[in-house]
Amino acid sequence: MKTDAVIRNEGMKILSERMGLVEAERFISLILREPFDYTEWQKNLYENMSVEELGMKAMEHWSKTH
Repeated sequence: MKTDAVIRNEGMKILSERMGLVEAERFISLILREPFDYTEWQKNLYENMSVEELGMKAMEHWSKTH
């Protein structure tokens, strides 16, 4: 199991690489500033997407990372 410090470092690295440092910092600031229920957010994340669309996104992501 990874330590909290390792998870924070990996998360910040991924956010910074994908969003840029400034946008990653803004994202973290927004999460800390507002009450955020990850479980509720996750429930609605893909609600307007068909299974086919979700599958295509998953395959695209997999092909980019493998």
